[in-house]
Amino acid sequence: MGRGNLSPAHQPVLEPERILRVEGDRVVFLDQRHLPEDEVEVSCGSAAEVAEAIRSMVVRGAPAIGIAAAYGLAVAAALGEDLDAADAVLRASRPTAVNLAWALDEMRPDPSLEHARAIHRGEVERCRSMAAHAAGLLEPGTRALTHCNAGGLATGGYGSAVGALVAASDRGLLAHVWVDETRPLLQGARLTAWELEQAAIPHSVIVDAAAASRMAGGEVDVVVTGADRIAANGDTANKIGTYALAVLAGHHAIPFYVVAPSSTIDHATPDGGAIPIEERDPSEITERFAARNPAFDVTPSTLITAIVTEHGVHRPPFADSLAGAVVAA
Repeated sequence: MGRGNLSPAHQPVLEPERILRVEGDRVVFLDQRHLPEDEVEVSCGSAAEVAEAIRSMVVRGAPAIGIAAAYGLAVAAALGEDLDAADAVLRASRPTAVNLAWALDEMRPDPSLEHARAIHRGEVERCRSMAAHAAGLLEPGTRALTHCNAGGLATGGYGSAVGALVAASDRGLLAHVWVDETRPLLQGARLTAWELEQAAIPHSVIVDAAAASRMAGGEVDVVVTGADRIAANGDTANKIGTYALAVLAGHHAIPFYVVAPSSTIDHATPDGGAIPIEERDPSEITERFAARNPAFDVTPSTLITAIVTEHGVHRPPFADSLAGAVVAA
């Protein structure tokens, strides 16, 4: 999978096949757990192994795990695995991101490798489009704050929220990016900062709790995040801590933008209360004390300034503006 006819100013930071691909009868992932220190690949030869790679966050990010599931089902079909069982194990690997179920639903009529690759190409193209739309919302000299990782690593190519920042930088609009470290697994400090470094975009990592003081000090002009599932009314599930950022942005009158492909919109889920929230192993936080480790929270649509997809900029009321935001056939 190449870069197609991207212009030089809109090249992805990472080639899509560097993030995940199929080689022979195996799915190969760039292991995101080892970045940025080491670039290590993990090879999976069954749907169950791909599901474990998703569960253990070898690969992560809503669009990327959808692509991974598509590749996993394609490999299962090529190897003659029971497709119902393969679908079930992949579908159960992580519950919050709707892209995973969407990709599996797309694959079932045609579980071929070429179809999986088409899904991968489609997600990269959607990211390019939404990044361009989102970049148009930023003013020259923008200082943006982002949370978790919504770059190429999370989307299998160009990136959603980070893709928007790359596109804005290409246009000369972006002055600086504040990168929340994103506890407990540091997707911001490890992955987003690495991607911004690769793109030569000025940035600073901050602890999650420092976002409020940066906003109060007038150092943040906009908050840009990705999403793992968007309900029909615009309520949005994203990495834990996103809801707090939206509250802070509202208090400081800072625009709060969500950038995500239409494959992330769950039109069958009416609102955020119906979004399942994954609880991860408490040992990711502490191995000594009792802990709770929700991986995501839900930001109410009332706190979101706009949701940007490949179809354009959607503004409230989101139940109306998102209604036509579906993946093109």
